[in-house]
Amino acid sequence: MSKIKLSKDFIRNTVKRALNEDLYPSGDITSSLVKNNKVIKVKLLSNQNAVIGGLLFAKQAFDLVDNKIKFSIKKKDGSVVKKGSLIATIEGNAKNILIAERVALNFLSHISGIATKTNQFVKLAGKKCKICCTRKTIPNIRVIQKYAVKLGGGTNHRFNLSDEFLIKDNHIASSNIKDLVSLAINNKKGRKITVEVDNLKQLKTIMGLKFNTVLFDNMNVKNLRIGVKIAKKYYETEASGNINLKTVKRIAKTGVDRISVGSITHSSTAIDLKLEI
Repeated sequence: MSKIKLSKDFIRNTVKRALNEDLYPSGDITSSLVKNNKVIKVKLLSNQNAVIGGLLFAKQAFDLVDNKIKFSIKKKDGSVVKKGSLIATIEGNAKNILIAERVALNFLSHISGIATKTNQFVKLAGKKCKICCTRKTIPNIRVIQKYAVKLGGGTNHRFNLSDEFLIKDNHIASSNIKDLVSLAINNKKGRKITVEVDNLKQLKTIMGLKFNTVLFDNMNVKNLRIGVKIAKKYYETEASGNINLKTVKRIAKTGVDRISVGSITHSSTAIDLKLEI
């Protein structure tokens, strides 16, 4: 399984691309109107309760624009904060702070949004059931989004199609389920094998084969409970399929080991943060 690698170079290069997107082709023509020598001190505040994440990305944004700007972190990534909490202070050239402001806040609000929503799911699911993210991520920032999931107490599912075998409904529709599982077993080379089923008949077809995880997709709670009871002694169990904050607790109570939720990466609302001069 791939691991998250938020090296200094990765953060720097990611933020540099974001700044280029914002400043091409002529820079910040509005902030250029501010006097060059004006120095300000700014508070970074949260306008809502949240799990904060992305502070090193924000710090890098200011540093790339002006390495004399002092970005003092008051809360660490993963911290639970209340509305009005002071997250960081920024002191330096006013014009340069204004240039970096939006890029910094974009990273912070997005990462914090995913961490916060993940944490809501984690609390509802309880200690015995893991909340997992999926590959339903914004292209090119999957590592960042999966980092945010970890901050919220979630678990990373596979990062890419090479990490593990995940035999899903469309694979099964294109072939024979037992043949697919058998081929995966013969070619696994240390990788995990997960098999998706959407009914109890499919589950019974693959019972006894040597794979790792049964993924119950879009099954009602009654059948999910039965499926978990059948499979739990032999396989790790997982549930998926439009699971939300209203249903996750009920799903977790079936005894399933993991719940995968696409919405924590593809639909989390950004956290409302602000710079206050």
